[in-house]
Amino acid sequence: MSDYTHPELVTTDWLAHHLEDPRVRIIEMDLNPEAYQRGHLPGSVFWDGTAPMKPNFQIDFEPTAIEQLMAKSGVDNHTTVVAVHGNFTATSGFIFWLLKVIGHADVRILDGGRQKWIEDGYPLTTEKTVIEPTNYQVKSFDNNLRVLLPQVEESLHDSNTVILDVRTPQEYSGEVYMMNPPTADERGGHIPGAISLYYELAHNKDGTFKSVEQLREIYSSKGITPDKLIIPYCAVGARSAHTWFILKYLLGYPKVKNYDGSWNEWSRTPDLPVEK
Repeated sequence: MSDYTHPELVTTDWLAHHLEDPRVRIIEMDLNPEAYQRGHLPGSVFWDGTAPMKPNFQIDFEPTAIEQLMAKSGVDNHTTVVAVHGNFTATSGFIFWLLKVIGHADVRILDGGRQKWIEDGYPLTTEKTVIEPTNYQVKSFDNNLRVLLPQVEESLHDSNTVILDVRTPQEYSGEVYMMNPPTADERGGHIPGAISLYYELAHNKDGTFKSVEQLREIYSSKGITPDKLIIPYCAVGARSAHTWFILKYLLGYPKVKNYDGSWNEWSRTPDLPVEK
């Protein structure tokens, strides 16, 4: 991990030795609670993948909603939060990005997530985590970590900007829609000129991140280089947040902004162009 620019990663061994640390809170996030209910990391709190979302699948940046989510999770402003993904590997990066946007100081990612924890022989528990609610305060938002639709539209013909689609190739081509079946206002395809690079290519089979050399090759081979502004997007901003973490923290790219409105917003705006 020392080769990464900002290695905000922890190993399963590190986390195992901090399970009883009251300053550490483990947050497991997945798209459904079934696996968590069958067994989870001791002391962890479960976040459903839609927990930080509004009903329309946009990320909810309303301070009161965020403060309530953090408080009931037992997180205060000084807690070390360790994000753990389940079957959906993007969730750890999504938690990291979201907490950095709201200005949380200490956030880590368990490298390899739940899969690596199990493979390394560490235990799961079905015991319910007892949480003492905290008083969490959102002090400020770092909006430099995200980009809004107007800036994305302005960047369509900017040679110094890379719009990066990290969804599946089938989503990129318009074969697969965000909703199934698609809603009347949703279009299939991708943002014109966007480069397609599936976010999972950054992971090894055990769920850990690939080496610096491998990651650099994956991204640079697609023209995704540190001299440009990189704008990753996906369906609702979670997978792209994960890619944002990789580029900004593991590789040290200086100009990366997550388009969290993503395809959910772009495809439903009728006057915006779409490619298939």
